[in-house]
Amino acid sequence: MERPRARILVVDDEPVIGELLSRWFADEGYGCAVAQDGETAVKFLENDHFDLVVSDIMMPGMSGMDLLTVIKTQFADVAVVMVTAVDDRKTAIMALDLGAYGYVIKPFDRNEILINVANALERSRLTLWSRKYEQELEATVAQRTKEVREREAEIVLRLISAAGYRDHETGAHIRRIGLYAAVMAADLGWDAHAADLIRLAAPMHDLGKIGIADNILLKPGKLTSEEFDVIKTHTVIGAQILGGSDIPLLHMAKDIALSHHERWDGAGYPQSLVTDSIPQSARIVSVADVYDALVHNRVYRPALPEEEALTIMDQQKGLYFDPRVYDSFKRTITELRRIREEVREENGSAPAPPV
Repeated sequence: MERPRARILVVDDEPVIGELLSRWFADEGYGCAVAQDGETAVKFLENDHFDLVVSDIMMPGMSGMDLLTVIKTQFADVAVVMVTAVDDRKTAIMALDLGAYGYVIKPFDRNEILINVANALERSRLTLWSRKYEQELEATVAQRTKEVREREAEIVLRLISAAGYRDHETGAHIRRIGLYAAVMAADLGWDAHAADLIRLAAPMHDLGKIGIADNILLKPGKLTSEEFDVIKTHTVIGAQILGGSDIPLLHMAKDIALSHHERWDGAGYPQSLVTDSIPQSARIVSVADVYDALVHNRVYRPALPEEEALTIMDQQKGLYFDPRVYDSFKRTITELRRIREEVREENGSAPAPPV
């Protein structure tokens, strides 16, 4: 199938030149229009499609160089060839730097201008094709990435369901932790890819509970100090399950599993890490996990009203929680509250209402 011939806009304040170029281009099968000044040329470009502009440089009012700047700013897909009666190397270099595809000195012969036009149109066609290919490739990669993320999310939920069934954590709880963490990470300046990683990694924070004996994990009463020491080992067990991989998702999940019970003041476990030595991903999940636990029912207590939960958490800023992360939590509380309402418990029990 033959490709449609290009449309060319000739811009020259000398009517004879405009008519001559228009006739030459029409003889070659190009569609053609003529403007005698830059302002009129801009109106042509606003109201019709052109593949190429052939413009004089020295014109009254808007110069050809000014027109070139406008075209590259407002009509980036239009190629430009400059023509001039002044053989000035500096001007030629400036025109090419501004994006012109060609520079022809008057007087020019028919073959010279046609060759420059053909070359400019071919370069423009290849540039547009390359740009379209890159956009299609980016869209394909984005779609494939989305599909991979969806598969990873399903795998994560299935993996942690094993631990969730044992300690009665719900799928809604683990999904909320990931969503909370992603919102806070974005607020803290994480890029979209990293925020999406923590959305998938955060739900694995308690995966190590799968290695805790039922008589301790499911004990309804208060734990002894020895039993609590056993519970603490779920952080190490989770890190061992998730460690040893170079997959970024699992690497982040390992950091979170190991360190989400560390405290900003160093009084946490299992390593008594302090301040910034705790991975930020774990510091984010720590806040998210405590919030969700306080405002939902647990086997050992009913859900607290949000106001009461926030009062308790406020007292732990700078002690249990990283102050900067906690400030992010407070900034995003409206969005976190929306997540609570949308991702409810499977058993139908509603979260504590915000106040």
